[in-house]
Amino acid sequence: MKGICILGATGSIGVSTLDVVARHPDKYQVVALTANGNIDALYEQCLAHHPEYAVVVMESKVAEFKQRIAASPVADIKVLSGSEALQQVATLENVDTVMAAIVGAAGLLPTLAAAKAGKTVLLANKEALVMSGQIFMQAVSDSGAVLLPIDSEHNAIFQCMPAGYTPGHTAKQARRILLTASGGPFRRTPIETLSSVTPDQAVAHPKWDMGRKISVDSATMMNKGLELIEACLLFNMEPDQIEVVIHPQSIIHSMVDYVDGSVLAQMGNPDMRTPIAHAMAWPERFDSGVAPLDIFEVGHMDFEKPDLKRFPCLRLAYEAIKSGGIMPTVLNAANEIAVEAFLNEEVKFTDIAVIIERSMAQFKPDDAGSLELVLQADQDAREVARDIIKTLVA
Repeated sequence: MKGICILGATGSIGVSTLDVVARHPDKYQVVALTANGNIDALYEQCLAHHPEYAVVVMESKVAEFKQRIAASPVADIKVLSGSEALQQVATLENVDTVMAAIVGAAGLLPTLAAAKAGKTVLLANKEALVMSGQIFMQAVSDSGAVLLPIDSEHNAIFQCMPAGYTPGHTAKQARRILLTASGGPFRRTPIETLSSVTPDQAVAHPKWDMGRKISVDSATMMNKGLELIEACLLFNMEPDQIEVVIHPQSIIHSMVDYVDGSVLAQMGNPDMRTPIAHAMAWPERFDSGVAPLDIFEVGHMDFEKPDLKRFPCLRLAYEAIKSGGIMPTVLNAANEIAVEAFLNEEVKFTDIAVIIERSMAQFKPDDAGSLELVLQADQDAREVARDIIKTLVA
C-alpha cells in the first residue's frame, strides 16, 4: 500500500483524487491532506479518510479547525498550519506519492520539495513547472523522482508516447504535439463584446468543472498557454513543435504526431478521474469510476485553429517560452494578479491580456538558473502588474 499526500485536497483535483483513492483502499493510504482555508470541506475529508496530518495554510482558520478535529472521532490527526507545513507533509518518509494540486505559484515550493525528496509526483499544478522550468526538471532527475502529468492534455500526450518513455526526455520518433483546447465559453462570442464579460460568465466552463481562477484561464486560453510551456519542458520539445488545436467536444485530450505519419490520440469522457487514475495506477491501470465513452453519442468531432486576436494570452505564452529565462515566470505572475483583479471586478476581462503584455514589456529574459532568481522575478512581476492595474482603474 502506498502513502499519498494531497496538496490542495479541497479543490476539484483533490476531490477527484480522493474519489479514486476511495475506490482502491487496498492500494492507497491517505497520509496528509492540505487546504488553504476551506476548513469545512477539509473536515469532512478528514472524517472520511482519516489522514495522519491535516494542513490549513490560512492562519486565521487554524484555531477553529483544531477545535473541530479535537472534538471529532478523528482527534488523533495532527493539525499543522502555514505554507511551510506543506513542504513538511510533502516530504514525509511514509509518503510515496504526492498529488500536487495547489493552484498557482503557491504550489511551487511544496511540489519542488516533493521532487527533491524523490517522491512520485503527480503534477496537476502547472504553475510550478512554468515558473521553475529546468530547476524543477533537474530536481526530478537528480533525486530519481517519478514525474507523472495529471493535466488531461499532458497525461494524454504521455499515454501516446512510446513504451518506456520518461518525462523530460525527447521522443525521437515524435515530431509534433497537438495540444487540444475546448476553446472555453467565448469561442464564438463577438470579440468586440468581450470587454463586458462578467466573472460569472467567465467561470461557466462548457465542459470542465474547475476552480474560478483556472476557469478564467480557460476563457482567456492562458490555461492553454501555460500548458504549452509545460509541454515544452515535460516532453523536451520546441514551441514550434507544439500546435494548439481547439476541439470543443473535449473527447480527444491531445495527440502525438510521429515521423512515419501516424497520429496517436488519447480519448475519453471529460472527467479528471481518468488521468488521475492513470497516474495513480501507472504503469498498470485500474478503475477510475468514469463512464465508458459512447462514441455514437459523441457523433462528430470538430477541430479549428485558435484565433490569437481573440485569445492574445495564448500568443503571449508562445512569446514567453520562446524568450526563455524568467519570462514564463513573469507571464504567470502577471496573469495571477490580473485574473484576481478581474474576479474582484477591478478590471475588464480584456484587460487581463493588457496587464500581462505590459508587465512582460518591463522585463528582459534574464537567467532563471536558481530558485532565488525565480522567486524574485515572481515578486517583481506581481508588483509591476499591480502598478499597471492602478493605471487602468484610475
